[in-house]
Amino acid sequence: MPDAALTEDLARRAAGGDQVALNQLLSEVWPDVVRRCGRFLPCREDAEEAAQDVLLQISRKISTFEGRSRFSTWLYTVVANCSRQKYRDLKRRAAEQPATIEPAEHVDPRTTSVIAGSRIDLLEALDRLEREHPQLVAPLVYRDICQLDYAEVAERVGIPLGTLKSRLHEARKQVRPWLSAP
Repeated sequence: MPDAALTEDLARRAAGGDQVALNQLLSEVWPDVVRRCGRFLPCREDAEEAAQDVLLQISRKISTFEGRSRFSTWLYTVVANCSRQKYRDLKRRAAEQPATIEPAEHVDPRTTSVIAGSRIDLLEALDRLEREHPQLVAPLVYRDICQLDYAEVAERVGIPLGTLKSRLHEARKQVRPWLSAP
């Protein structure tokens, strides 16, 4: 985990146009970004691709970081958005070019990663929640996946703490049956 004070300083300097600070910032956050993308995407290669997208977005959008919230909070938004977009892209490509599975290549469900399956289920649930209740997605992602504290999530989403807790409760209630369905 990078030094928070150093990261915040680098982010402020990078937002002000300091290219050396930006390069150092990207280097500092890389391992954490890959790890956080891995919370969304079950395959390491996909998580690394999403992490590359995150670094690209940081490079392109760092000037929009105003420093009103912590850089780590701003970064979590970019991580969540890029990871979810990578999943949508993979899902779309799979639908456009369905692969034929040879009998010898059939995946044995007894050896398939439970974690990978649960992440895919979670991404599906988030997509469905976004279609049905878009205002509930950000609180759920920030609190339950990015593990930000309640006050930070409320600040990031721009709603009072009580409203956040209510939305989070509703989001969990909506998602729970989708995750436990066979």
